[in-house]
Amino acid sequence: MAASMASSVHLAVHCGYYGGKLKAVERTLFSGDFLKGSFGFGAKPICSAHSRRFPSSATTIMPRASATAVEDGSNSDTDTIPIPKVIIDSDSDPDATVVEITFGDRLGALLDTMNALKNLGLNVVKANVYLDSSGKHNKFAITKADTGRKVEDPELLEAIRLTIINNMLEYHPESSSQLAMGAAFGVLPPPQQVDVDIATRITVSDDGPDRSLLYVESADRPGLLVDLVKIITDINIAVESGEFDTEGLLAKAKFHVSYKGKAIIKPLQLVLSNSLRYFLRRPTTEESSF
Repeated sequence: MAASMASSVHLAVHCGYYGGKLKAVERTLFSGDFLKGSFGFGAKPICSAHSRRFPSSATTIMPRASATAVEDGSNSDTDTIPIPKVIIDSDSDPDATVVEITFGDRLGALLDTMNALKNLGLNVVKANVYLDSSGKHNKFAITKADTGRKVEDPELLEAIRLTIINNMLEYHPESSSQLAMGAAFGVLPPPQQVDVDIATRITVSDDGPDRSLLYVESADRPGLLVDLVKIITDINIAVESGEFDTEGLLAKAKFHVSYKGKAIIKPLQLVLSNSLRYFLRRPTTEESSF
């Protein structure tokens, strides 16, 4: 049963990826065909998150795609295209989901992105911008409009991520050369694809007596956040909170997980790691049918 459900989720996402429009993937997430429930998000009080962030990738020199629309941001003629980064953080704030978007110094106020998030039934309760050596960081705190609470549903979290990336591809088409989804939806696809075997990294470590910290890094694709949570919960491991980063062609996730209210013991850590590694490295549905 678990394998069948995982396969159906993978197929739905795979079809959406190559179907022609990123919007189709977003509609699939809300069609009712995907998984129901929160998969354990918010099952326990959220503890304070680690302050560290995942290491940033360096910028890459790429040919500049012609941009026909800019979302109130810089449209410099430089050929150095920064690495786009989208952080979905349900860990650091107990009352809101924190979203952070970075694309060098090219992003403006992102009013269209905020409106798109509102169309998902969300409220932007706080927004700020800060600068550092990597560029301008647009940071939002968002809650569900109907409850005023933070977002805990993996499907909605993934829809938020896809909506942000979709807007970035629309208003900054040059970003498509640095995003995995640019291969299907951008004006300039990435010059090379990520080798999943090389890119995939999975670690599980203790994070106190009552939970463990799971770190997953792999090639990005639509629906990946939902799939990861599905695989984890299929082996009866609870996902308490987490952070999901899109960094160029890669996805980097960290989840606070537990088994029956305790940290995951070593044998179960091995089962979890192997299950995720098998899922992330297995062939796509089309490839495996030959």
